[in-house]
Amino acid sequence: MVKDSIDVALDLDEKAVYSHVAHESALDLMRIISSIDAERASLRGEVIYFEDDWDELIRRRIERGRRHTAFDFYNPELLNKWEEKVNRLKVLKKTFLGVNILFPPLMVVAVVIMIRFLYFVFFVPLILFLYYWARHWLRERMDLVYYEMAQYFIDEMAHLLSKFHLNPSDYQFKLFHWDYQGVKKVRQKNGIFAEVLPKFEDNR
Repeated sequence: MVKDSIDVALDLDEKAVYSHVAHESALDLMRIISSIDAERASLRGEVIYFEDDWDELIRRRIERGRRHTAFDFYNPELLNKWEEKVNRLKVLKKTFLGVNILFPPLMVVAVVIMIRFLYFVFFVPLILFLYYWARHWLRERMDLVYYEMAQYFIDEMAHLLSKFHLNPSDYQFKLFHWDYQGVKKVRQKNGIFAEVLPKFEDNR
């Protein structure tokens, strides 16, 4: 007698299936967190060699998660927050680029006005001040968005490790900042890595 897919699924060891999909999800989260934090480090002028694209990684994880909705391996609430942060980040990046593009012509205009009308001498220092203030403010806002996104996924990974009893030491990853909550430093022969602390009190 040939079994259909439902019969086969019912015969599977559910715990083993759950653990396997949870393992794949934890691997996704490792790469997502490292990639977001790497881009955050690049924002501060650090030279980071990191190939993963966190946006693409998250979108792939969503697609896989939707195929496993019965396992609850993607959090719709978390992903809504992520979309909101991504949209905000895009606006900030465009504004940052616009400020850098507008600065040179504005400086030229300010210098011309200052030369022609000496009593407008304050134009140049004013534009310089506004330019550096805007860059600093935009960088701080972008840094906060990167931090919040990485922290959201660190928290999600903590819940995942706890819920499916995964060994945290199997999911160590690279971090460039150490201001996140729920992670600890682990020294290995090839460097310092981050390890997420499971939230064992969480039973969701």
